[in-house]
Amino acid sequence: MSTAETDVRHVVEASGDDLDAARAMFESAYGASGFLPERTERDFGYRFRSVGDDTLSLDAKRFDGRMAGEVDATSHYFVSWVSDGGGFLDIGRDEVALAPGRPVVFPSDRPYRFDLADVRQNVVQFDRRTLERTAAELHGTEPAPLVFDHAALPRRDDVRAWNAELRETAQVVLGGTPLTPLAMAEATRRTAVAMLRTFPHATLAPAAPVPVGARGRVQQAIEYMHANADTPITTTDVAEHVGLSVRGLQQGFQRQVGMSPNAMLRGIRFDRVRTELRYHSVGETTVAGVARQWGFAHAGRFSSAYAKRFGELPSETLRARR
Repeated sequence: MSTAETDVRHVVEASGDDLDAARAMFESAYGASGFLPERTERDFGYRFRSVGDDTLSLDAKRFDGRMAGEVDATSHYFVSWVSDGGGFLDIGRDEVALAPGRPVVFPSDRPYRFDLADVRQNVVQFDRRTLERTAAELHGTEPAPLVFDHAALPRRDDVRAWNAELRETAQVVLGGTPLTPLAMAEATRRTAVAMLRTFPHATLAPAAPVPVGARGRVQQAIEYMHANADTPITTTDVAEHVGLSVRGLQQGFQRQVGMSPNAMLRGIRFDRVRTELRYHSVGETTVAGVARQWGFAHAGRFSSAYAKRFGELPSETLRARR
């Protein structure tokens, strides 16, 4: 039997002195196109190294030249800082100088333009789903997209805490010993929490979907259901909240949305189950556990109703590759 330890990290390295090769490499590394490298007074050369897994990677690069272009960084969340050189991010909009001593979060909700020269640059790259799940746990909300205020200057104490945590993460991720999945996951989580505590951000909680035709107290009732679906509310609670009798609420629902209040609440909870399953992987949670969390105690009936609503079994949602 083999005793070799599994190392979850992947390493990407490249270096050289060819402009076209540098452009192709950096476009590939950050999923972009249209980069325009140019020579500066320095002898041109570049070096790139990325170490991590699908949840977190630590990138280090040297680029003795100028690189400008547009990047769409919406596939991940990024924090970057330079120890030499610099330039500007989000040119023409909320422009920010990238200079030694200041970590900056890349805009995460839209493409942006940049212009950098002669940099020694480090980048922490987070998988979106990983950071969003950590934010949900930290803030007590559901996983949802995050928008960071990249133009806001973090507080000095927060930056010091971020730097301290990052040094510990680097010792783990860049260390010489094999890295187990558990050790990598713990390092990722600690770094994600530090990022969320350092850089101002907001959670883009989607507005509660209200069926076409819902208005007045029926609309208020549906919004109340969305806001309190994780609590043991009943149709009676909903009716009292909007100032109707149970019968009046039921009649209003049938007239405006064609279903009962109980069916609406049940559907909202099914949607929450699906969200939970899509944000987790096999081994992190179970279908039965998530179902019980949202009030579905009978596994067989739950699976059948889930499949009817979404066209797949809950176990298929959980193991689907996203």
